[in-house]
Amino acid sequence: MTQAYTQETGQLGDAPRQSGSRIGRLFDRLRNDRGIWRRGLVLAAIAVLLALVMIFHADIPNRVGNLGSLLETFLPWLGLFLPVLLVLGLVRRSASAVLALVLPVAVWLNLFGGLMFSDKSGSGGDLTVVTHNVNAENADPTGTAKDVAASGADVVALEELTSSAVPTYERALAGTYRYHTVQGTVGLWSKYPLSGTKPVNIKLGWTRALRTAVATPRGEVGVYVAHLPSVRVKFNAGFTAGQRDDSAEALGQAIAKEPLKKVILLGDLNGTMNDRALAPVTAQMRSAQGAAGDGFGFSWPASFPMARIDQIMVRGLDPVSAWALPRTGSDHLPLAASVDY
Repeated sequence: MTQAYTQETGQLGDAPRQSGSRIGRLFDRLRNDRGIWRRGLVLAAIAVLLALVMIFHADIPNRVGNLGSLLETFLPWLGLFLPVLLVLGLVRRSASAVLALVLPVAVWLNLFGGLMFSDKSGSGGDLTVVTHNVNAENADPTGTAKDVAASGADVVALEELTSSAVPTYERALAGTYRYHTVQGTVGLWSKYPLSGTKPVNIKLGWTRALRTAVATPRGEVGVYVAHLPSVRVKFNAGFTAGQRDDSAEALGQAIAKEPLKKVILLGDLNGTMNDRALAPVTAQMRSAQGAAGDGFGFSWPASFPMARIDQIMVRGLDPVSAWALPRTGSDHLPLAASVDY
């Protein structure tokens, strides 16, 4: 009996031990899986390629369909590929794919982590401004005007004004803003006097930009309102933005010649701050959203904002806060910012 018992226990003692937890058993399988580094090499290569595209996006040429500008318009959205690649790497049980993903994650965080995870907004501000592309087909211009006036802004810029809708906006805003000017399809409403108002030639053949000086209690501020030409994504032509790029160059030249030291640009630039084609403007001004906004501040399309093509930019002023206002009858969201002198 004793021998039988001893032999049986010896057989039990020789049996392989199993970890007591599912995680432990998972690590055991992975440790013994000889293909864990060989699988998923294609996924690893895609992760590295994604990182390279984000690092060298400025070097992607615009010669073919303005591909570089198209990519830069939606550059933050490349981050959507990161969780997809992670899931695929885990499904494939590929250490190579998961490890390679560290590179594009680090690059994306370096480019956009400050926008996503830092709180830059302050409170107060000497001057509050709003810009809004009201949409030529807006069915409720009165409601839209009341919405932007309710923001409490000192200065409101409107783009894509039609001649038939201008009287409606003038009536709706008259009670809040004593001074205003409309030049072509853009206009400015202000609580403070305006002077030196003139259209700005942005090489379109008609007026879609203006310059004026706003006499604030802290001194004059040069204010530009602009609506650059629209861009199109076409299958046979790519990102057609040639006219927009020419207008950006002309607008940049006008702002560079501005005699006032404090300058604000309000408008629909049909491009993001990442778009190299807007460099004639962005190189000499700061984005209020980038300096004092939370998140990306996407403004278009209003139903599901994917890009910030509407901009509030400053020179010689300090952004305090920047934010998007609630949706109106337009296909763009109105944007607001407060600045200090």
